[in-house]
Amino acid sequence: MTNFKLTQYSHGAGCGCKIAPNILDGILKSNLTAPDNKNLIVGNHSKDDAAVYNLGNGTALISTTDFFMPIVDDPYQFGRIASANAISDVYAMGGTPILAIAILGWPINTIPPEIAQKVIEGSRSICMEAGIPLAGGHSIDSPEPIFGLAVNGLISISDIKQNNTAQEGNLLFLTKPLGVGILTTAEKKGILSETHKELAALQMMQLNRIGEKLGRISGVTAMTDVTGFGLLGHLVEMAEGSGLSATLDFVKVPLIIREIKTYIEANAVPGGTQRNLDAYGHKVELSGNFDKSFALKILADPQTSGGLLIAVDKQSVDEVVNLFRKFELEKYIDPIGYFTNKKGGDIFVH
Repeated sequence: MTNFKLTQYSHGAGCGCKIAPNILDGILKSNLTAPDNKNLIVGNHSKDDAAVYNLGNGTALISTTDFFMPIVDDPYQFGRIASANAISDVYAMGGTPILAIAILGWPINTIPPEIAQKVIEGSRSICMEAGIPLAGGHSIDSPEPIFGLAVNGLISISDIKQNNTAQEGNLLFLTKPLGVGILTTAEKKGILSETHKELAALQMMQLNRIGEKLGRISGVTAMTDVTGFGLLGHLVEMAEGSGLSATLDFVKVPLIIREIKTYIEANAVPGGTQRNLDAYGHKVELSGNFDKSFALKILADPQTSGGLLIAVDKQSVDEVVNLFRKFELEKYIDPIGYFTNKKGGDIFVH
């Protein structure tokens, strides 16, 4: 049982498995015109984290699904990470998760079912932390191990947060540091230092519970979570959807470890990083006195169960910062950027 390293059984890892945004746009293109559903508040017309359906009583249902291949070798941790990542979509909309359903693909003839049981146990533990039941699911025999959840949540319609509603002058906050994809790639290559092991897993298993409280702050104008498209990709979606440009202060962007550049120089860069840059790199302009190649590899690094990216009206900054402190997120109370009126490009990094 201890000889099974899950990451060796899959070609991708975590949210790095995501199809690049430009390719996904082509897949989702359709000539069919579906009739409008007056109760569907958020759906395919935007690139948001979850669908939102009006229940008719001032409350809406949030519905989402997320699954991927292993990003860690430990099956219990894999279940926890995949589950925290899926539940995050509800938090990113400002909602309260209420129910989860498991999605499991397992190579039964290659990896014992007892390993899959540990994945499910990990998922149950995170669902318990979120205060929701893992109420069922579906499984198939698949060539590679896959796990995730379909999650439902509830929210007051007035509190819904979308990723395309930022406003000019809003400040940008991020609740987790970047670099998870680099560390997990370094571990898969066998070059990760002992002192850095478990750092990525511990971060990925942290629930974005603060999102539920942020949903109740009217000055939080837009929100999303940072996953496989990297910080830049999700910021491009926010900026384009809001009809704005965004400026990032690279020095303010938090990193999971200060020594992250060492691993980049050792070529511990996920394949998803270049796919991301190929998709949206032309929408990003860099200027200033910093290593631009390093910056791009950090900012396009695919995150799994990453932090919340939050647009905040300046008048609500104190309220948001106080909430950060209550959730022990003091390290992230400095804004990393801001939105401006549209000025030629989407993202400016200095």
